[in-house]
Amino acid sequence: MGILSWILMGLIVGLLAKLIMPGKDPGGLIITILIGIAGAFVGGFIGSSLGIGTITGFNIRSILVAVGGAVILLILYRVIKGRTSQV
Repeated sequence: MGILSWILMGLIVGLLAKLIMPGKDPGGLIITILIGIAGAFVGGFIGSSLGIGTITGFNIRSILVAVGGAVILLILYRVIKGRTSQV
């Protein structure tokens, strides 16, 4: 996948992850794209480790794996943010 494909997929995945987990999260469009791209990497790593699948392009399985990774990142962000805001 080329850079524009990663950006577009990052946007789609980031938006889907934020729809699944609504709440106060950082940033606008750029942060959403970055969360989506990072989620694709995390989801691809976890998916390949568990034998579920990897990110292979624009298909349903890749998008679901990437959204799973982005949701994991949002959960981790909220856990870390919750700990630091209580201090």
